Amino acid sequence: MKASKEQNFERELPSGYKQALYINAKNAKFGIIFNLISLAITVLVMFLAFTSLKLGGKLSSDILDIEFHRLIIAYAVLIVAMLGYIVLHELVHGVAYKALTREKLTFGMSWSCAFCGVPKIYTYRKTALVSVLAPFIFFTLILLPTAVALYFISPLYFLITSLILGLHLGGCSGDLYVTFLLLAKFKSPKALMRDTGPEQYFYIPEETK
Repeated sequence: MKASKEQNFERELPSGYKQALYINAKNAKFGIIFNLISLAITVLVMFLAFTSLKLGGKLSSDILDIEFHRLIIAYAVLIVAMLGYIVLHELVHGVAYKALTREKLTFGMSWSCAFCGVPKIYTYRKTALVSVLAPFIFFTLILLPTAVALYFISPLYFLITSLILGLHLGGCSGDLYVTFLLLAKFKSPKALMRDTGPEQYFYIPEETK
């Protein structure tokens, strides 16, 4: 079923709306804070991964006592997976936005983040929520079960997958912050968001507090 554009976004900001909040991932303070949060989440996930191996009796010196070529392959898998994830994360944002709006997307990367946006329209709250949350839900449903399965198969690849999972969860910190704003602060279905990629503008009707 095709999404109704009229229900999902506006091409112009409707009269009677005011800007309620503006956030910018390129802002030095914002970027540093959320990158530190991302790092903390990744470290926490890795701590939990190592702890689970230790408690399960799977953590020993043998975990890295493997042939050199296998270790190189593991590192290569990690690098490719990390780079691929960054691209795919933004593509999933794009797929969600495209499916709901059919509008032109913008992609890019700054010092603080990679991004995808639809800068020329104003999306309603429901559309914004779906698009912002799409990568978090999609990749968590893939990476978490994969990590659980690899725990019983290969401690090394379990750690690699856990690292990617940690980077994923940490990398979603900005998305989750926007989600929190949409769920807790901008509860009205009439709320609009303009997403340029690194910037988000939030608008509400004048009578909405």
